[in-house]
Amino acid sequence: MVTVNEAKQKIIANVQALSVQTVEVRKALGYVLADDILAPMSLPSFRQSSMDGYAIMDTDILEKDTILRLSGESKAGQTITQTLVSGNAIRIFTGAPVPDGATAVVMQENTSAEDGTITIREFPVQAGKNVRNIGQQIQKGAVALERGTFLSPGSIGFLHGMNIWEASVHRKPKVGLLVTGDELLHKGDAIVHGKIFESNSAMLAAALQKEGITDLEIKYAEDDLESTIKGLSELAENNDVILASGGISVGDYDFVGKAVEALGAKTIFYKVRQKPGKPLLFAKRDEKLFFALPGNPASSLVCYYEYVLPALRILSGRKDPFLTTLKMPAKYAYSFQGERDEFLKGLIVNGEVIPLDGQESFALRSFAIANAIVYLPVEQNVVKEGDLVEVHLLPF
Repeated sequence: MVTVNEAKQKIIANVQALSVQTVEVRKALGYVLADDILAPMSLPSFRQSSMDGYAIMDTDILEKDTILRLSGESKAGQTITQTLVSGNAIRIFTGAPVPDGATAVVMQENTSAEDGTITIREFPVQAGKNVRNIGQQIQKGAVALERGTFLSPGSIGFLHGMNIWEASVHRKPKVGLLVTGDELLHKGDAIVHGKIFESNSAMLAAALQKEGITDLEIKYAEDDLESTIKGLSELAENNDVILASGGISVGDYDFVGKAVEALGAKTIFYKVRQKPGKPLLFAKRDEKLFFALPGNPASSLVCYYEYVLPALRILSGRKDPFLTTLKMPAKYAYSFQGERDEFLKGLIVNGEVIPLDGQESFALRSFAIANAIVYLPVEQNVVKEGDLVEVHLLPF
């Protein structure tokens, strides 16, 4: 058995980013850059006005209510840059080229126009005010986005703004999921005493989709070794990560561990000193990763967020694989006994975290409203109201 930290360190040590592919930037949301991107141009590439107003020379404004002659107009998209002469002002709009000679833009609200003149109601006017300088955002040749950057909507807009339409990214992992259990019912089945409706596949598929992973293959296996080996073997043919749901404890009908071994995968760790989710298996065969998750839904989802998700993110090239972690005060007191760290489903409200009712490994109702996981090591098994606790933000 390993500790929570040891398990995470073993994942870091045994998972590497996947191969590189070229994608259209507009379709690259959620991918991770495989190389630095250098700016092919400066942004802005010309001096721009950040306001609607008037381009002036700051040295012309010697007092409040200085009057200047209106001598032209500069609008967004204009390709010819005008030249400003002392004693004059040029009408200008947001995003338009700042005329040569102009040193500032006075916003429209601080002026008044009459009979071809402009009265500047602002004094003093600082040089550079309301002017976006060339390269103010990024200079040509500078690193615009570093390797390992997660491509967000803002990233995509930034790249397009520099005339970049393709990018080298790490491909996203393909995931196979084997759901085991003779007790499971599926859509359309009649309710039968002693059986339950299978929910883990939909739950894990949704979690993967939230991470931008939609290439998911799902198979089901009966509670016997041959069926389990067959299912895992087939999933391993075309997928980078193979998940198994259930069948990993020590019961007479738990065959996943034996099946993983039969496929020649090397066990990196089995069992983590935590609650819920102790019977977690992580194994590796060549570059294929195997995760056997507990069958209890809450245990399975905790293990996904704390261990599987980081592995998927590393495969995708991310530098920040783990859930965002904060220290927050606990709304209520909480205590536990035993020698295992605990993960609690929590709800953050007004800067405090509430350990929810229903912490049992089978209970998903609390997970349905949780927005965080509270991590309590055994050294912090008694939490008083207001004590700071470690909180892992769920990726919503």
